[in-house]
Amino acid sequence: MLIYNLFPLLAGPFGSWEPHFKRAADMGFDWIFVNPVQKPGYSGSLYSIVDYFQLNPLLVDPKSKLTPEQQVKAALAVAEQLGLKVMVDLVINHCAFDSELTRQHPEWFVQENGNVAHPFCMENGHKVVWGDLALFNHPHTSDPDGLYRYCYRVVEYLLNLGFKGFRCDAAYQIPRNTWSRLIHEVRQKYPGTVFTAETLGCTADQTKQTAQAGFDYVFNSSKWWDFHGAWLMEQYQLVRDIAPSISFPESHDTDRLFQEVHGNEAAMKQRYLFSALFSAGVMIPIGFEYGFRRRLHVVNTRPGDWEQQNIDLREFITHVNAIKRQYAVFQEECPTTILPYQNPNILVMWKASTKTHDEALILLNKDPWNHQYFYAENLGTYIQAGAPLVDVSPEYALEYIPRPFSYDLRPGQAFVMVTSRDHLPG
Repeated sequence: MLIYNLFPLLAGPFGSWEPHFKRAADMGFDWIFVNPVQKPGYSGSLYSIVDYFQLNPLLVDPKSKLTPEQQVKAALAVAEQLGLKVMVDLVINHCAFDSELTRQHPEWFVQENGNVAHPFCMENGHKVVWGDLALFNHPHTSDPDGLYRYCYRVVEYLLNLGFKGFRCDAAYQIPRNTWSRLIHEVRQKYPGTVFTAETLGCTADQTKQTAQAGFDYVFNSSKWWDFHGAWLMEQYQLVRDIAPSISFPESHDTDRLFQEVHGNEAAMKQRYLFSALFSAGVMIPIGFEYGFRRRLHVVNTRPGDWEQQNIDLREFITHVNAIKRQYAVFQEECPTTILPYQNPNILVMWKASTKTHDEALILLNKDPWNHQYFYAENLGTYIQAGAPLVDVSPEYALEYIPRPFSYDLRPGQAFVMVTSRDHLPG
């Protein structure tokens, strides 16, 4: 999956989505992910839904002759014409605190001191409470079938609008058996529906347990990897046989990468290439390609926050996406190993497809600020195939791989090389 996150508060009303769809398609993305489009509660947060069967007024053009639902369907039809499928956020861990559901069905919610409870998390030892949210009690409600059927209706409503899949918000906080039932029953009636699990803040074991519910993909934590620690590969190996994962260099939940790296274009390219080629799926939010600095905000962002482009990564992203689409080894969770190398600032990563005979070798300069020297007597010692490596790098690709191999890697630069075990000597 190559996913472009269209953040609706920045993109504006449904009728204005077409140029963003076209730009995503031109870069080689095949999926669009849209954050919640339903009506929010008093806080205005996209993730605080007050009515699951009404659309966000900010996304509706009041001058259009089409109904709000027709406006969504028209936008998604345009996406389909461009070869794009669209998934939407599915938020069923909680709803808006001011939702009528809290009064109509208090038994569906976690209770605390006789009142509907708010969800919370712990950050640096401090309890952070979301006061605008009410927490559904999926594990212990006295009316499990009623709550489940309501969630199924929400899914069906979104599918009937034309969405083809879901990014399931806070998926790991909902019981596995709930997801298993929902995914199974939805696919019986709507074959091919895709379910991806948001697992931000999960442990590796929580991610694994969530994946076992039947999700097509889970989101991984590669964005926070410093290219040195062992934890990312441990998480990858633990989950990869259960469900493929999706990497992202930034998301609507994080600061903008261009801001984080102080305007370093090399770091942007480095992080996108790694995200795209490390795992089966990749995602970027709207504006990443232009080096936007302003963080996406689930309440306050508006179309007027569209920034002047600082850089233009569209050509680079297009090239990386083309590599990903061409080689199966970059479309699956497959045996992946970080190989030892004497320069700690250079990443040597080997991948081998389990679906084809493809192998890949990635040489990446971890340092986006400085050159790093790489030398190998024979790059063939890093791979199993007998065939020579071919350089398919998005930039500065070599026509042939010399022996010995000696190169002064530019800041953040990566070589992407592929070969095939079809040519193993007999």
